Amino acid sequence: MKYYYLLSLLICCSCSISKKINKAANSLVLHDSALLNANVGISIFEPATGKYWYNHNADKYFVPASNTKIATCYAAMKYLGDSLIGIQYKRTKDYYEVIGTGDPSFLHPDFKYQPVFTFFKSIQGKYSINPNNFREEALGNGWSWNDYNEDYMAERSALPVYGNVMQVKIKNDKLSSYPTYFTNPKYTDPSLPSLIQPIMNSDINEIIREKHNNSFWRLSSNGKNFSTTIPFLTSKDLVNNLLYDTLVAYYKSPAKPELLGAENVWNIIRSQPTDSILKPMMHRSDNFFAEQSLLMVSNEKLGFMNDDSIIGYLKRNDFAGIPQMPRWVDGSGLSRYNQFTPQSLVWLLNKMKNEFGLERIKNIFATGGEGTLSNYYKNMQGFIFAKTGTVSNHAALSGFLYTRKNKLLIFSFLTAGWQGSATPVRKAIEKFLNKIREEY
Repeated sequence: MKYYYLLSLLICCSCSISKKINKAANSLVLHDSALLNANVGISIFEPATGKYWYNHNADKYFVPASNTKIATCYAAMKYLGDSLIGIQYKRTKDYYEVIGTGDPSFLHPDFKYQPVFTFFKSIQGKYSINPNNFREEALGNGWSWNDYNEDYMAERSALPVYGNVMQVKIKNDKLSSYPTYFTNPKYTDPSLPSLIQPIMNSDINEIIREKHNNSFWRLSSNGKNFSTTIPFLTSKDLVNNLLYDTLVAYYKSPAKPELLGAENVWNIIRSQPTDSILKPMMHRSDNFFAEQSLLMVSNEKLGFMNDDSIIGYLKRNDFAGIPQMPRWVDGSGLSRYNQFTPQSLVWLLNKMKNEFGLERIKNIFATGGEGTLSNYYKNMQGFIFAKTGTVSNHAALSGFLYTRKNKLLIFSFLTAGWQGSATPVRKAIEKFLNKIREEY
């Protein structure tokens, strides 16, 4: 009798919590003016008891936007080890065969430590890049083709250089770029347009790249200073040209090439700590780092880079117990083909907690007042750790929340179909999560 009494008490408590949360959800989210005509999915789970506190459309599919990065982050945390493999190389008598591994940190301005660059300096240009392990398109499945000029849509590649983007600054009508290759008169084609002289009268400072080549046009004549970041069109030849431009000073030195590694044996060079890529991927929602991270996992597990293949592997193995199997097509969430449910994201976050521990997750995910949460949850810093997601008319937030009574909750919000700005949607979710934290 005592057992049944306790069981009944737990069920009643669970029902009571669910009813209270349902009331709060209705008043603060579902009937908020920003979401009245929208579809909303909510799931709240307490891992300590293994019980859901609340579900609303939690088994329905939504476009998760950058919440897709949660799946990519799990795969990278599990399969990339403590540090990234920057390149693989094999020495023959006359040169080094180099294979890219997808590492996005090579010559990226965020990373001063560059062991792969040190390798290229030491061998004095005696290398050949083998691209055969890259079995993927430069742009992802379902990406918006006319966003190719936007900084968030850098092309994917086996051996990224400079983040596969060019950073351009114009100050006092003088132009500088990083890398310098695209604006260096020694390498640019004089028949192509000049970045320095504007080609169109405009009130807008902008530089655009032609869709199918690396010709850049400046649309400005107002003399104002500005800076921008533009993806460039990747290719094996361009990687060689960029490396030559960067390494030319070292090629002229009298030092002899070093003999690194045994002949005809594959060696690796490790570059950065894995979490040094994953943290900006989650904090600033870096699409390029996410895409390359998934490709690195593919290269590690399958020996080649392909989204469909590695996603299929992960779904068959690591995601075998997920409540609703997602449609997952890219690493970043740029594609609207991605579809996840709130319950599936909660399940995945719980799996991450169990396998990697909360301390590591807290370092990788943004908390209140940081990263993409910089304007939200400032009063909950250190008590919420979450990933945002936004594409037109879709907003998501999934992560971990500590209540006032120190209960750990895992939650997922996925929304679709609202009109206007995402800000009021995010504010409504913030009010709701603040109430959950304060009351429980």
